[in-house]
Formats: sequence, structure tokens, C-alpha cells
Amino acid sequence: MDLNTVTEVVRRPSARPGADWRPDDAYLAGGTWLFAEPQTHLRRLVDLTTLGWTPLRADESGLEIGATCTISDLYAYPLPAEWPAAGLVRTSCEAFLASFKIWNAATVGGNICMALPAGPMITLTVALEATYRLWAADGSERTLPAADFVIGNNQNVLQPGELLRSVHIPTVALRKLHAHRRFCLTKLGRSTIFMVGTRDRGSGEVLLTITAGTTHPVCVRFGALPQADELADRIDAIADTVWFDDPNGSPAHRRHLARHFAEEIRVELGDGARL
Repeated sequence: MDLNTVTEVVRRPSARPGADWRPDDAYLAGGTWLFAEPQTHLRRLVDLTTLGWTPLRADESGLEIGATCTISDLYAYPLPAEWPAAGLVRTSCEAFLASFKIWNAATVGGNICMALPAGPMITLTVALEATYRLWAADGSERTLPAADFVIGNNQNVLQPGELLRSVHIPTVALRKLHAHRRFCLTKLGRSTIFMVGTRDRGSGEVLLTITAGTTHPVCVRFGALPQADELADRIDAIADTVWFDDPNGSPAHRRHLARHFAEEIRVELGDGARL
């Protein structure tokens, strides 16, 4: 779509592009959403793709993902075999409701910052306890847990001019056992619910992450593998207002799926710990 209100594109911004931020600006990465709908409030685009950020780096501390890394690059990146939960990377990429053209343009950071309930990069990074590095317009920097970034449907904590610079997934999370369940109305449709469970091999701690079915990611943590009734009670305790309502599923339907899939994940994690 032509953005006929945009009069300027900054192709080579400074190394800290927020320094010259204007109220009618938008950061441009893949642009797969930006160019898909009218953006009548925008006058200028600031292109982040020319800054040359390293897309991916794996080392002993974990996986570092540059915000402008494309989905196709993330999907193809070889990850260490000693990271069992790294399989969730490909699973999350495959959860995109998108063609190969979108995969080659859409970015990890763009999907996260859109803050849509069904954003699979949000699922991936929250479930694997990532941290986000944010650059503010004034040159300062902050780091926060992925679970604290999305606060509602299409809402996040970014301040004007602030951007997501990179994502770090720690090794300790990538070495956990994991199980996932995803439901959508059609084979390649938008996720109605996307759930991931992880279990630490040493401590036995379990983290259940619920996304797509809720307006923001919901994390439910247990010190050990919970009993079925304890798990169901924790899901029932999620406020009614948190469950998402759209043509892909009602809140009641999504809560039902969450309870059903949570039990399947609990059993799978229990079986995996005995392997």
C-alpha cells in the first residue's frame, strides 16, 4: 500500500536513530504491517535495516537476536544440539500466518513490537524467558523481561522514540525440557491459542506460558511439576478480562483450550523428565 501522507524516508539514520525522533515518525524494519494498512498519522519513516545490526549470535550465554533479524534468517540459523528448547524457534516461526515473502521481510523485532496476541515471536521469547534491550530517544538504555513488554492487544511499554534493539534468550532456558500446543481454526490460520511449557532438568521448576488466547502473555510458574487440579485452578484464576475475544475464538473457548492443553503439556513434561 502507498503511504501517501509520508513525505520523507530517513534511509541512513544515525547509530542512535531515536535522537531525532518526531511525533509523526515510525521506525521501518520489514514493513510487512506498516505497508499493509493506511497510516494517515505518519509523515516520516526511519529505516532501521541500514544500520547493520548483527542478526544472530549464539555463544555460551545464549542466543542474541538483533531486532531487524528476519524470520527466514532465524528459521535457518543452526542452533547447538545441546539446547533442546531451541526447537521452539522453528515451531514459532512456523506459527506465522504468512507467506515466504513475509518471512523474508518480516523481522523478529517488528513482530514483538506489534504486540498482537498471536505474535509468535512474543510466544517464543516469553516462554524462553528472554530479555529485551531497549534504546530510548534520549540515548539511555534499559533491559526488561520479555514477559513485561506486551501489556495488551497491540499495546506495549515503548515510549515515544524508543525502540527494541535486541533480544537475548539465556542458555539456561534453552536447555530446559519443553512442550507446546497450538490451536487455530484452519490449518495455516491465525493462532487461537499458543501455549508452551518448560521444565528445568535440575530444579524441576515448571513455567507455563499462555499466548494468543490472552490479550497479553500470561506466565504461570510452579516450583515443581504441579498436580492436575492445581494446574487447572491456576488457569481458572486468570481474570475474565485477560482472555482475548475475536472471530478466532471466544474467551470461554480459549479458557477451555488452555485447561485442556495445559494438562497435556503437564503430562508430556512429566514423561520427558523420566527419559
